[in-house]
Amino acid sequence: MEDGVRLSRVRVVSLVALAWLLASCHGSQRKTIAVIPKATSHLFWVSVQAGAVAAGRDLKVDVIWNGPASETDYDRQVQIVDSMVARHVDGIAVAAQGRTTLNASLDRAAAAHIPVTVFDSGVDSTNYMAFLATNNYQAGQMAARKLAALLDGKGKIAMLQHAPGSKSTMDREAGFEDTVRKEFPRIEIVARQYSMSDRAKGRAATENFLTAQPDLNGLFASAEPGSVGAALALKSRGLAGKIKFVAFDASEDLVQDLKDGSIDALVAQDPFRMGYQAVKTLYDKLRGVDPPKVIDLSATVVTKSDLDKPEIKSLLFPDIRKYLN
Repeated sequence: MEDGVRLSRVRVVSLVALAWLLASCHGSQRKTIAVIPKATSHLFWVSVQAGAVAAGRDLKVDVIWNGPASETDYDRQVQIVDSMVARHVDGIAVAAQGRTTLNASLDRAAAAHIPVTVFDSGVDSTNYMAFLATNNYQAGQMAARKLAALLDGKGKIAMLQHAPGSKSTMDREAGFEDTVRKEFPRIEIVARQYSMSDRAKGRAATENFLTAQPDLNGLFASAEPGSVGAALALKSRGLAGKIKFVAFDASEDLVQDLKDGSIDALVAQDPFRMGYQAVKTLYDKLRGVDPPKVIDLSATVVTKSDLDKPEIKSLLFPDIRKYLN
């Protein structure tokens, strides 16, 4: 009888050990996806992070979020991408700061057979699996048509550009400028400056516009930092609501400026969806499903009268706290 009890105990212990081993093996199969933004400080990127984390939870993959503090810290982004390649994560999603700065890093990822999704801003390299972004050229066209409508198709305007080499904002600016030139011959672009992804520099550039062009009628800013800086400059000069202003992206400050009339319209992206879909493309690839090479997300023009619409509230204010502690 004692031998039988001992044998039963051995069997139980063996079964427990086998269950633990199987659980460990199953756990080791959980995939790791690195998501690398252009920067981590602006609300846009925080919303991207929330979307990526949401996808990680839903799809049961581990998401590593790591990016430079500034959108112009090119060396730091290269270092982060290279570190993820060396770590041999299962997939990388990256929003490139420049069109060419990550070319060598993407070559290294391809050599290591790590699938890469480029999101938000394109690259010259062809060593990536999918490109996911707002249709930025189209978004620039939308901004041009909205500003032209506000100006009744005539007037002098200025462009507050983002930063040299940033593919996403360059496409917006090209879409804006091409549309103004082709469709609105009575609108003249009289000034252009870069904000360099800095609110203070965006404010200073707008102050320069207002000083050099006292008869300025309209303004377009192609990204969130410049948009915030431009709104500050207009308010400081007492010109909020007098100069028609179409801004890009959304934050609490920009939505408040839209409410109080400092901004006439926002061209808003869906960063939460962008982060979610970037992770999902890699998840699909790891399961043997090839995502489309190019995935376009549409922008939305938002005016003050739209702010109470449920779909606009969801777009502008995703539940970030649900995913980020």
